Amino acid sequence: MRVHVISDMEGVAGIVKWEQTTGGEALYEEGRKLYTQEINAAVRGAKAAGATEIVVMDCHGAGKGWTFNSLLPEDLDPDCEFVVQHEWTEYTAFLEQGCDAALFVGMHARAGTRDGVMNHTISGRDYQNLWFNDTLVGETGINAALCGTWGCPVLMVTGDEATCREARELLGDGLTTVVVKWGIGAEAARMLPPARARELIEEGARRALSNLAAVEPYDPGRPCEVRAEFKSTTEPDRVLQRPGVERIDDRTIAARGETWWEAWRLFYFE
Repeated sequence: MRVHVISDMEGVAGIVKWEQTTGGEALYEEGRKLYTQEINAAVRGAKAAGATEIVVMDCHGAGKGWTFNSLLPEDLDPDCEFVVQHEWTEYTAFLEQGCDAALFVGMHARAGTRDGVMNHTISGRDYQNLWFNDTLVGETGINAALCGTWGCPVLMVTGDEATCREARELLGDGLTTVVVKWGIGAEAARMLPPARARELIEEGARRALSNLAAVEPYDPGRPCEVRAEFKSTTEPDRVLQRPGVERIDDRTIAARGETWWEAWRLFYFE
C-alpha cells in the first residue's frame, strides 16, 4: 500500500499564532517540532495499517528558504521519504505512479471561516474566495483535487474542528477526521496537548487506511471552472495577460478546462 502524507502547519495542536508558522521567527522552531511530530504520528499509523511506501509532502509556505521545507528532516520517521517542492501543487510524481490513499495532516480552514484558527486560502496571494465549479473550497479542496486527478482518495484530514467540518462537507462522511483544537478566534483556540493529538492522529491514520474505499477520489467536475475572488485588484492585474484566464470583475478571475488539472494549471502556474 502506497500512502501520500500531505501536511500543513496551521492545523497542528499547539500552533495558534502566525509567529509559530513564519520562517525566521523565534517561535517558528517550536512550531516545526510540533509539526514534524504530527507528521510522524500519521506515518506510524500508516505503517501499522500495512503501508509499504510512504511519501510526505510538506505544503507549508513559511517564507524565505523554509517554504515547503518546514519539517525537521533529522526528526522525521525513518520509514518514510519526503519531498521539498519549489511551487505548490508542483510535485505529482508519486500520484502519477499510482497511490492508494492520501492523509492530510495539520490542515486549516478556508479564508473567512469564523471559527477557523489562522483561516486563509493560499497565503501570500490575497485570496478571499475560491470556487471549483461553484463549490467554495480552501486548501483541503485544492489538495484533494490534486490527489483525485490521479484517482487517489483522501481518507483522513486532521486540524481544527472547522477544518474537519469543511473536509467532511466536501469529501463525505466516510472521511476520517481528527480534531486537535477548537477555534475561539483567528488566533485563539482550545487545544489538545500535543502528545494526545499525536495518539489520535496515529490511530486515525491506521483506522482510515483499513478501508481504502471509504471515500471516492475527489473530482470537482468536468468540464471545470476555477474561479477566485481576491481582496484587491492587484492579483487580477498580475495574471490578466495569462492565456486562458478571464477577468470576471474587478477582483475576480476564472480559468476553464476539460478537467480540474487543466484549469488549475492555467490559473495557478506562471
